Parts: sequence; C-alpha cells; structure tokens
Amino acid sequence: MERLASFSNDPFDKPPCRGCSSYLTEPYVKCAECGPPPFLLCLQCFTRGFEYKKHQSDHTYEIMTSDFPVLDPNWTAQEEMALLEAVMDCGFGNWQDVANQMCTKSKEECEKHYMKHFINNPLFASTLLNLKQVEEAQQNETAIPFHPADDPPRPTFDSLLSRDMAGYMPARADFVEQEFDNYAEWDLRDIDFVEDDSDILHALKIAVVDIYHSRLKERQRRKKIIRDHGLINLRKFQILERRYPKEVQDLYETMRRFARILGPVEHDKFIESHALEFELRREIKRLQEYRAAGITNFCSARTYDNLKKTRDEERLKRTMLSEVLQYIQDSSACQQWLSRQADIDSGLSPTVPVPSSSGRRSAPPLNLTGLPGTEKLNEKEKELCQMVRLVPGAYLEYKAALVNECNKQGGLRLAQARALIKIDVNKTRKIYDFLIREGYITKA
Repeated sequence: MERLASFSNDPFDKPPCRGCSSYLTEPYVKCAECGPPPFLLCLQCFTRGFEYKKHQSDHTYEIMTSDFPVLDPNWTAQEEMALLEAVMDCGFGNWQDVANQMCTKSKEECEKHYMKHFINNPLFASTLLNLKQVEEAQQNETAIPFHPADDPPRPTFDSLLSRDMAGYMPARADFVEQEFDNYAEWDLRDIDFVEDDSDILHALKIAVVDIYHSRLKERQRRKKIIRDHGLINLRKFQILERRYPKEVQDLYETMRRFARILGPVEHDKFIESHALEFELRREIKRLQEYRAAGITNFCSARTYDNLKKTRDEERLKRTMLSEVLQYIQDSSACQQWLSRQADIDSGLSPTVPVPSSSGRRSAPPLNLTGLPGTEKLNEKEKELCQMVRLVPGAYLEYKAALVNECNKQGGLRLAQARALIKIDVNKTRKIYDFLIREGYITKA
C-alpha cells in the first residue's frame, strides 16, 4: 500500500473514478501499470473488477490514502494539509476560524500543533539556517554584494536627501529636473509635417526626428547607468566607497568613468581586486622591512613591531616637548596646548586653538549654545562652525548652495565655491575641504 496526500477537503477538487465517474474519496485505487494519465478507481468499481481498454482487473495496483501520521500520531497527513490550507486562508493567529474550517480539531489543538511543529520545530529551524548560510556563501563569492537601486528611498520634495538623489522620483522612475540634454525637445517644437513639403524638406524633418530619438536613447542610457550602479542614493554610495583605504578611494574616483563599460558587478570586482592588490603590496612591503632588519620568523616580527611602536611613541614625546617649550613663556598658551593634547589623548577632536609661534593668538571657538540651526548639525559640523566661527544658519545656507551647484555641475572646484560664497577665502576653503572630506560634494 502506498500512502499519498489527498488533493484537498473539497470532494470536487479530486479526480473522478474512471469506472463510475464519481468523485473519489479516500481510500481509492491507482493502477500501477496504466498511465499516464493515472488510472484511478473507487473501491466499488475495483471490487467489481472494472476493465477499460488496456486496463485489466489483474493489473497490480496501489491504494492511495493520506490517513497516516506525519509529525504527530494524532494528526493524519490529510489533517496536516487541511491545517496549512486553513492558516493560509484565515491568516496566522486566527485559530478559531482555522478550527472552524478544519472541523476535526479544536482551536487550542490547532494552535498548539502549528506552533510546535511549524514554528518552533528545531528541524525546520536548522534547515532555514542552512539555507541562509548557503545564500550568504553565494553572495560572498562576489567582490561586493551589489544591490541595484530599483527601489530607492522616497524622501520629501526639496529635502537634503532629495537633493542628494538629484530629484529622482521612484514612483515614476524618472527625474523631476536636470535631464541630460534638457533642451532636446526644442528642435521639434516648430516641425510640422504637411503634404506640400518637398522631398528634401520631408527628408530633413525625418533626419531631425531621428537625431531627437538618438538623444532620447542617450538620455535613457545614462539613467540606466545611474540605476544599475546604485548612484541614485549618492550618500549610501559614498559610505560604501569610504570603506576602502585612501589610495583605493583615489583609484575608485579615477576609474569611475569606466564603470559604464564594465557593468556594476564587474566594476565592483575590478575595484575590489585593486584593493586586494593594495593590501598585498602593503604586506609585501612589511615583510621586506622585516627581511632588511634581519628578522626570519613571526615571533621576532612581533617583538620588532612592539619595539618600533615604543620608539615612535618616544619620538612623539620628544616632539611634543619641543612644541611645548615654544609656549613655556606664556601660561595661557601653555594651558591651551595641554588642553588640546588632553582632548587628543582621550580620543576627542581638539577644540582649543593653539597660538602661532609669531605670538598672535587665535580667536576662541564660537559658542553655539542657543544659536538657531544648531540642532540640525552633527558633531563634526558643530566643530567646524566653532573653529571657523560661523553661525549654524549661515553654514547651512552655504552648504545647500555648494551641494546644489555640485549636483548640477557633476563636481565643484574651489574657485566656483569662492564665487558662490562671498566670505573670507580661508573660511571658504575650510568649508569646501570639509564637505569634500565628508562626502557631501565631489571635486570637479
């Protein structure tokens, strides 16, 4: 006897008997020699020895039934299938509706059985864990897990993130402004095809339309590159780029123009291979340093690194001593220098300026307490405003102007930044360098 699951609880969903054409109810008989399609008989036709065409009453047969336990001795396979179908129909947690649909089990029995065998079953949990590990292993085979920007975030209009995304509208998969070749349609505005056109004029108009189509194709090609490479959410792209060392970041910036040729995944593999090459070269240089120092094993190499670190620390202390001797005559300058070193030792960025050796004292940091716009700044931006002595409101305006101009031009030079911001050129340089370092703008 072979036991198989039933079709469903609805008798009209089951195949008919080939003898009497009635809908089958379990158990029923399946001919092991006829088919496909399967030759099925109810028990009444089977006991009468029904024969049809090639089917004979002495053929071997199988008894089809789902009246056997699978996960629980008190639950048959038919009830297991009915439970899963009821949960799918009624929704997880609606146990009373599930029990009403099953008709053979109570609400408590359905909930207990489902939670025990389909939610908290360690066998299923280990299977899902293995599937997850296999999926992660497959992803790790590539250089960088690549996720195209098919569904980018949907910020509010004219917000900072919206400007970073160049006005991209995910619901329309299009840009609200700043199209490539934004005035391509102007060449068609005065063209009108009429019957009186000469052949030359008609061919000329057709050529203009073909040129317009080629410009549209170039526009769509550029949009596809932006989507495929995940460049719509520029901030996220820049965060991923900062994972590399400074040398690899410079290479990334240089090789970005070739990304359209390689494709997204191939380009990431290309950059990752160069990052690996950089790490190997640095490791080879370190091993060559060991060899030049006469080190032949890793135990001696660790001792060498510790001694080198100690020597560097001693050299730094001597440098610090020579610096503090410059301010020894001025108690205020010396105190500021000590406070600055204390901030560095504690892992904080120094906020106390040190006077120059010429004797001219720097202005104290700006106190941002109570100034409007301070709550919109992060810690690094607050530190910049304090050191540059720039109020938060003015900084936010300058930042928005530079970011918008960078998005329009595809990059920004220092001369362009100075033309936009009519303030002290040194302050402009500090703001420009800060925005580039934090990834808000890029160099042209």
